[in-house]
Amino acid sequence: MSLLTARDVRKRYGAVAALRSANLTVEPGEVHALLGANGAGKSTLVKILTGVVRPDAGAIAIHGRPVHISSPAAARHQGLAAVFQDPALVPDLTARQNLVLTGIEVATVRRLLEGMDLGHVDLDELADDLPLPMLRMLDLARALASRPRLLVLDEITAALPADLVERVFALVRRWRDQGRSVLLISHRLPEVRTICDRATVLRDGSDVGTLDVAEAGEERLVDLMLGSPAEGFVASAGRTPRSATPIRSPGTTVASTAGGNHASSTTPLLQVERLSGGGVLHAISFALHAGEILGIAALEGQGQDVLLECLAGHRRWDSGRVSVAGQDLVARTPYDAIRAGVVLVPADRAHALLPQRSVRENIALPLYSRPRHWGPIDARTESRRATEASARLAIDTRAQRQVGRLSGGNQQKVSVARWLAAGFRVMLCFDPTRGIDVGTKRQIHSLLRALAAEGAAIIYFTSELSEIPLVCDRVLVLYEGSIVSELPAAEADESTLLRAAHGLMRPVSAQ
Repeated sequence: MSLLTARDVRKRYGAVAALRSANLTVEPGEVHALLGANGAGKSTLVKILTGVVRPDAGAIAIHGRPVHISSPAAARHQGLAAVFQDPALVPDLTARQNLVLTGIEVATVRRLLEGMDLGHVDLDELADDLPLPMLRMLDLARALASRPRLLVLDEITAALPADLVERVFALVRRWRDQGRSVLLISHRLPEVRTICDRATVLRDGSDVGTLDVAEAGEERLVDLMLGSPAEGFVASAGRTPRSATPIRSPGTTVASTAGGNHASSTTPLLQVERLSGGGVLHAISFALHAGEILGIAALEGQGQDVLLECLAGHRRWDSGRVSVAGQDLVARTPYDAIRAGVVLVPADRAHALLPQRSVRENIALPLYSRPRHWGPIDARTESRRATEASARLAIDTRAQRQVGRLSGGNQQKVSVARWLAAGFRVMLCFDPTRGIDVGTKRQIHSLLRALAAEGAAIIYFTSELSEIPLVCDRVLVLYEGSIVSELPAAEADESTLLRAAHGLMRPVSAQ
């Protein structure tokens, strides 16, 4: 008898049908993937199964017995526990206080963390001060502490480096061997084929197929998710579309380049010299030219976040020099960096957007960052620039009034679109494709190549090493806050990058 059965589940949010008719069956002792493009309804279905959201219609059964899951507590009583994409922890409480708040035994969580070689995690540290990967692992341990029959993992690997991903997979295998089940939402198809037994695909709020993963190729899964071969919104990577919006950096002009190659000027657009800071970075030096995408590869905690935060003005560096187009950058605040044309696209969309405001307002926000622009809003210019940027990224604006109602992929597009509207010289992308579907990833990759072809310089950190050769021209690998390898992206296969990221290659001397 099936462990979980969901039949004809439906949910609407106003005019938007999040689920039209979703069906799902999970068997005992299996790892079942739930796949689909952003906006397909995966997260909505999971929230219904775990009592976070109530369905408009449909039936759910556990071991053949109909159940009514009205709250997360009711879901736990039925043996369902979830780890959501955004850690469910109160940021102003310590990790220990969060566990006590939800009635979870601290000793049990500590034992589970030690089983994942994470006994060093300080449970008395504020949740807001813990890095995102540690929050995800803590949330996982908290979910496991209730010994659920079905463990639901919503994009858990999206924020994890390769070493933690392997620990999660080892745990999932042990869970399956004990006769328990896992429902895994993931956009990383190689991971799905590695760990899952079956997969159910949702498209436009309905299930379109359940397949044996061992027999289904990745292309078959992609075709089911997208309905047809994915089409990017630019002609091809590295080519500038005819309708491209020029990159308007405040008070500057960027020379155009072709094909993502270095600009003809010998002056780098971004020069970093012996940058140290945050107690992590040690004498980081590199040059980035117009038209170039520089990849950053690193395991968790090696300084990649500190590097981008320093360049974006979110953190002060201790020593070193940074220049933009030959002019020293003194980035005491994000405003200083933005004024110099250096902008950040963070992985955490919640930190980048105003969820209760409209898509247009979110895109237009940087247009009014300078005091001389304060006063009556130029609604015509705002609307034109926001519409151009929104159209170029093919943002789904069915829920135009609130950006918080868009899918994760569309929210990430909005965080990129605002800089297309405002203009920039250097874009810092920190894991911008985390937790988004394969079609949207292709769109963002193509857009970044097109922006580079127009003369932008881009730094691209990704936790998915397979993306490096698809997007970047070359890659720097960080280990313990130092550059240990620099190589052309075409030579940056996952094996080479992982060896370097684990400190198995000789450090590159400072430039």
